[in-house]
Amino acid sequence: MADDIAGSAVLALTAALIARRSLTPDDAGCCALIAARLEVFGFTSEWIDEGGVTNLWATRGSGAPLTILAGHTDVVPTGPLDQWHSDPFAPEIRDGVLYGRGAADMKSGLAAMVCAVERLLAAGPIQGTLAFLITSDEEGAAQHGTRHVVKVLQARGIQPDYAIVGEASSSHVLGDRIMVGRRGSLNGILKVLGKQGHIAYPAKVENPIHRLAPALAALVAEHWDEGNAFFPPTSFQVSNLHAGTGANNVVPGECELVFNFRYCTESTDASLRARVQAILDAQEFRHELKWQLSGEPFLTRQGALIAAAQAAIAEETGLAPELFTGGGTSDARFISPWGAQTVEIGPVNDSIHKINEHVWVADLERLSRIYQSTLRHLHTV
Repeated sequence: MADDIAGSAVLALTAALIARRSLTPDDAGCCALIAARLEVFGFTSEWIDEGGVTNLWATRGSGAPLTILAGHTDVVPTGPLDQWHSDPFAPEIRDGVLYGRGAADMKSGLAAMVCAVERLLAAGPIQGTLAFLITSDEEGAAQHGTRHVVKVLQARGIQPDYAIVGEASSSHVLGDRIMVGRRGSLNGILKVLGKQGHIAYPAKVENPIHRLAPALAALVAEHWDEGNAFFPPTSFQVSNLHAGTGANNVVPGECELVFNFRYCTESTDASLRARVQAILDAQEFRHELKWQLSGEPFLTRQGALIAAAQAAIAEETGLAPELFTGGGTSDARFISPWGAQTVEIGPVNDSIHKINEHVWVADLERLSRIYQSTLRHLHTV
């Protein structure tokens, strides 16, 4: 297996990154490894760390266009180790597939980007600026990673033109999708306040579950928007409902509902908050409501970046990729509002966050060539 890994630059770097146990927010030396590779090709590295999170900002060149290659080194926990067919932090190839935590999400994307830039720069001069923005805080709270770095760089007046995020965006085969947008994510925690007491004396209690029920029915029934040509309609979903003491003869004193909106550009977080509050106010019960905005929706429309990515994917795979806005959230939600045309291009995502996470070995060099070709289209002298 060692010989197989040594035979490909992208595979070797992917394996070296997987071998670092970078459970969020621990970078485990991944960024230092990448920085050392980039510095050989003239990149200047800066560490914009915050709150125990490692953030690498590495740049080469000057002037426009400025293209950011973005990603994260942190990975989610492995889950039950006895269900893995091999050590998740000891990369292993079986039947043409590389296994390990982070193989698809997203150490292969990072490795493919680094090797793409190395080959691009070795081939000759380019115009403009290339930059890497790499964090160890994407899978966790995402407060001190890309979000923080963007604020720092915005304060300096830095304005990117393009950004490519190496998340696992492909659905069935490499290159069948380009992520050109994401829905917003808005979380709410609703606490309905009642009066605890013995269940046999209903006149002396105020049941918060009973109070919540009509409001919850109204929230579920509400039609939030129609969606549009780029996004499905906004959805409301309950993720958790907590109440009770565990006893079957006690009315609880409070009930907590945790819910989430995945919303499109037809709604805003402000409009959703206002409509939820109006529904709650109509029920006239005592409550507390807290909100947490994970990210606003964004959309990159057809332009130079999408055209370059489409051409690169067609050159490498022969596919005409779908322009897709589904799925969860990513750090692209912090970069796009900065004003950069932003896309996500990466390997097949069917094993991300799963036991036996993996990526096809044959896809690694192909993905790297897609990145290289995209950059060549954007930065040709």
